Amino acid sequence: MTSDVPIDPTVNDAFRQMSALIYAGADSGSIHQSLVDAALRLVEGCDRASLLVRTRDRYVTAASTDDIARRIDQIELEVGEGPCVDAIISEAYQHDADLTDAKTPWPRFTERIVAETPVRSAIGYRLLLDGDKVGALNLFSDTPGGLTSKSADVGAVIASFASVALMAIRAREEAATLRQGLQSNREIGKAVGLLMAAHHISGQQAFELLRSTSQELNMKLAQVASQVIEGQESQYAPGVDTRQDSGTGAGSNAASSTV
Repeated sequence: MTSDVPIDPTVNDAFRQMSALIYAGADSGSIHQSLVDAALRLVEGCDRASLLVRTRDRYVTAASTDDIARRIDQIELEVGEGPCVDAIISEAYQHDADLTDAKTPWPRFTERIVAETPVRSAIGYRLLLDGDKVGALNLFSDTPGGLTSKSADVGAVIASFASVALMAIRAREEAATLRQGLQSNREIGKAVGLLMAAHHISGQQAFELLRSTSQELNMKLAQVASQVIEGQESQYAPGVDTRQDSGTGAGSNAASSTV
């Protein structure tokens, strides 16, 4: 990549809009789509784009500008070669300005792309997240030579921003998981305390009672704990008749009746 990447005001505006989307709490799908849409809008010669990300042990297309871009991702994964696959593995981005050139480094990929799609030029950029290779931003042109070195430089800037966006998404997901875990732990602790007081048992016995109830009802431990709390609170709510109809609410009653 050359060092004199032009700073286009349009590019800055696009980054500001995507940043606002990220920090406004948009879902990951919307953020992924905004990245490929930005590539289509900002990279000269780009006719379509896709974002390939690793999910567990495989790569999937998280977003694309059209079905053709999505199909190209699938072809690369099927043949095991191409600019996007190589970009994930290697340090540098992969650029083939003319896929009709017989000197292409990806003969199986090129043969299928030329035969099955209108795409004739491609660039793939590796995306990193905390040092891990997590995917690729892929740009395609329907014109031989349509993606130039200038296109590649602008695309590299977008790919760098994409890595930052993926990092923000992961941080937000981890924070949400942590909050959920803390809330579950609080509810379990509260339910254990209620069971200890109601049945005059130890904390370990109260936890085992929760766990066995969870297994019997095939419910998560936190859900059982929540129902225990709700059942206790409803029993002592002012003006509430605590008598239960034995013919209804079997699952909820079974959990709350542990108190």
